[in-house]
Amino acid sequence: MAVTTRPPAERPAILTVDDDRNVSRAVARDLRRRYGEAHRIVRAESGEEALETLREMKLRGDQVAVLLADYRMPNMNGLEFLERAMDLFPNARRVLLTAYADTDAAIEAINVVDLDHYLLKPWDPPEEKLYPVVDELLEAWRTADHRVVPEAKVVGHRWSARSYEVRDFLARNQVPYRWYYSEEPEGQRLLAAAGTDGETLPVVVTPEGKALIDPGDGEIADQVGLSTVPAADFYDVIVIGGGPAGLGAAVYGASEGLRTVLIERVATGGQAGQSSRIENYLGFPDGVSGSQLTDRARRQASKFGAEVITAQDVVGLEANGSARTVRFADGGRIDAHAVILATGVSYRQLAAPGLSPLTGRGVFYGSALTEATSCDGQDVFIVGGANSAGQAAMYFARHARSVTMVVRGSSLEASMSHYLIQQIAGVPAINVRTCTEVVSCDGDGHLQGLTLRHSTTGETETFDTQWLFVFIGAAPRTEWLEDVMIRDEHGFVVAGPDLVVDGQRPPGWTLDRDPYHLETSIPGVFVAGDARADSVKRVATAIGEGAMAITLVHRYLEKR
Repeated sequence: MAVTTRPPAERPAILTVDDDRNVSRAVARDLRRRYGEAHRIVRAESGEEALETLREMKLRGDQVAVLLADYRMPNMNGLEFLERAMDLFPNARRVLLTAYADTDAAIEAINVVDLDHYLLKPWDPPEEKLYPVVDELLEAWRTADHRVVPEAKVVGHRWSARSYEVRDFLARNQVPYRWYYSEEPEGQRLLAAAGTDGETLPVVVTPEGKALIDPGDGEIADQVGLSTVPAADFYDVIVIGGGPAGLGAAVYGASEGLRTVLIERVATGGQAGQSSRIENYLGFPDGVSGSQLTDRARRQASKFGAEVITAQDVVGLEANGSARTVRFADGGRIDAHAVILATGVSYRQLAAPGLSPLTGRGVFYGSALTEATSCDGQDVFIVGGANSAGQAAMYFARHARSVTMVVRGSSLEASMSHYLIQQIAGVPAINVRTCTEVVSCDGDGHLQGLTLRHSTTGETETFDTQWLFVFIGAAPRTEWLEDVMIRDEHGFVVAGPDLVVDGQRPPGWTLDRDPYHLETSIPGVFVAGDARADSVKRVATAIGEGAMAITLVHRYLEKR
């Protein structure tokens, strides 16, 4: 029986570009041998030729899954090509082909084009060094970026806090959208089509053409295809929080056969998911963006069968016999044998006169990566001296005219990793002001200026700026657990041996054993990651605790 193949236009393309004709042919030959039946293999011998090919494919509506570019090409090197190719096919997976001497270029590409992989030439045999890499990239493209989903449209005001929140919600949940200012012609046309005069913003137009007037996150999630309602009433384990700890628990729980559901208030990833670059995570020597790492973890959890629920706010937790009940803000509830709290932390609010009304209007907590392109050529201020602030400074320095880090301490050494301090020192656009704090902000409808004070000299200085990003401290998201379980004076959940004081187990403890290591004062309820008292605030630690919590859940279920 003859093999049926799809027409060329229906097959996603793998494009390779190398100025060495022999190498170019060899790459295309190896790719065609394994992927030619299901994919178009497109070959080019210069960056210019490859870009022209991509433009033609864009006009035809073709899809491009993977781009492989040689670094050493005349006129336009591989890094420059990939950066320009991103404008045409931003979802294509990107690979740089390098020689051993060019690994520095590959590391640079990680930061410039969010490189997915780099391959050292030669890669013989391809079965060991080429195909596994391309297999993984194609799978990632198929499960995430390959979804042909028309863009949602968001119409809002530039300095509307809710408009920012909607854009951030869509971006963090990887929902494609296009942003329109309410005062621009196309924005006006969309508002007219939605039957509103624009007094109430934002307006979200779904891919199907339904207009949502100032919708809540739950309504948006329902309309763009995110799961918001659990499929069952009872599970083996409920994971509350979708940061690294929660994702780690979901992956290991589902992979070990537990009926697992993960409940996330906004979007998976937590604070780590908003990081522009994580460079000290084991196994990623060239760094990985927070969104990329957490997207892979979310897909991995889903692959093993974990259910991921978004835009559900958990407001209650209680023990009902052997079941543990979780209650939602909308009145819903689900039950499970065990619960893992992985709610993480949020950035503490900056106490400065005039700042609170400007939140979301030029003042942002966290990196707010959706705002980065709006900072082109402008002056950005970042408050904080830990890794998250340093990573944000490096990222915004690619867009802004200047980035000023406002650090209350006398140096960065006490709170920031050494590698990041070195990187910041090498970027002329970044200025670090130590022993300094923000004392006031001002603006009419949005941030227009701020005043800094040197804590030693008392001198103040005022700056004109529209951008302030705050990364100070960590407040646990556990206020809803007050009077439910034991927390420390800062709100972090106390667990394990710390619950046993002078040989006495916590009040109300019903089991004839001490709490397990991550177990809270409620048997069968565990805590993992940053929300735990005295935890180590690192991505790797959070993921490890999520995995450990699943082991302890098994032990709890076996010995109840």
